[in-house]
Amino acid sequence: MTSPGSAPEPHGPASGSTQSHAHGHSHSHGPAAPVSQHLRKVIAAVVIPFATAVLVGLVAFWPGGAPDHERTGVGFDRQTQDGRVTKVLSVDCADVNASQVPPTGDTSTPSGREAVNEQSGQCKKATVEVTTGKDKGRTFVEVVQPDAPRQLREGQGVVVAYAPDAPRDLQYSVTDVDRSVPMALLAGIFALAVVVVGRLRGLMALIALAVSFAVLTLFILPAILQGSNPLVVAVIGASAIMLIALYTCHGLTARTSVAVIGTLISLLLIGLLGSLFIGWASLSGNTDDNTGLIHGLYPEIDMSGLLLAGVIIGSLGVLDDVTVTQTSAVWELHQADPTMGVRGLYRAGIRIGRDHIASVVNTLVLAYAGAALPLLLLFSIAQSSVGTVANSELVAEEIVRTLVGSIGLVASVPVTTVLAALVVSADRTGLGTEAGAPAPVRTGRGRRRKA
Repeated sequence: MTSPGSAPEPHGPASGSTQSHAHGHSHSHGPAAPVSQHLRKVIAAVVIPFATAVLVGLVAFWPGGAPDHERTGVGFDRQTQDGRVTKVLSVDCADVNASQVPPTGDTSTPSGREAVNEQSGQCKKATVEVTTGKDKGRTFVEVVQPDAPRQLREGQGVVVAYAPDAPRDLQYSVTDVDRSVPMALLAGIFALAVVVVGRLRGLMALIALAVSFAVLTLFILPAILQGSNPLVVAVIGASAIMLIALYTCHGLTARTSVAVIGTLISLLLIGLLGSLFIGWASLSGNTDDNTGLIHGLYPEIDMSGLLLAGVIIGSLGVLDDVTVTQTSAVWELHQADPTMGVRGLYRAGIRIGRDHIASVVNTLVLAYAGAALPLLLLFSIAQSSVGTVANSELVAEEIVRTLVGSIGLVASVPVTTVLAALVVSADRTGLGTEAGAPAPVRTGRGRRRKA
């Protein structure tokens, strides 16, 4: 056998040595061997200018916080405080005037039938105490109708909306329930599972996730609200998230750098296709109450650009997965058989990538379909044709978002695979030697000793 760190004996068939080493390493799952210094310089010549440009972009577009505005009291733009339900009583809806039957007496419509049920049913009269803010300790009454989707119970934590301009008795109302405990518990279980299974790599993934949210909340969102171009901000922010997440989770290696370059190329493709088809399909990006409120508060924001920014950021997470997996696959193939050339590595890697494409695209489509399920149910109830549904702006946005992102994902597989194949094939020293593959013979070091 060959001693550790030494090159194989130059005598004997080269093919036999190659097969022996390839078989011996095929089950290795250790860290990737570093590539040669020359190749690291070539990769750095690409990645370092890109990272510098991202850093300059962050500094140039840094918003310094979200701009102030006068609250409208509509939707999420309301002053809120914490509250707690202290008492719940059952009362007749008619006694609290919870609803009124339509003046025409028409109960054939859903609203009419609901009004009759509410008038004759049992309502709940909840006493709610404000537990935060300047009015801490103040109580008010909330009437809950029997068909209301949100029912209150004694001792339950709630979120209350505050309307300072309303009459005193109507200033506070329950707007939501307090879900902080179950949400925090679920987040804790998630973090524990990631660390237990992933160990140090899992911990680094959680750190990268926290940094990604920080970039999103401290840079991307405030910069868009300040009036910066949403597309430019999204590209800079997504690039920063990509660099931080990939290098934090996978290390500062040539393998990670290849995944970074592949992700960048795919993001550029998604940006170009998204810009083209969002403009061509005349998608405004202003399709629901939330986007309408944003446009009303900040009319200078380009809503179609905001839609494109969402496409780019939404595609980034899946892109990272694809590019890292493809790069790792090519690296492992090369370590298993160092004699395999660029074409062989690409063909083997693309076969792995085809399986990845099928599963990832299906995942992306189902994720968007799941998010739009209530909307699709409404179209199904209305018995609308497929063409009518697809032509509506609400659904067309999701179709463009899904297909543009999927095209970027599909393109990332061959792009990343060919980049990785070129990089590992160009390396003739570091990778082969440290991975246990045949290396160039060096005088005085090629010793063979018997087991």
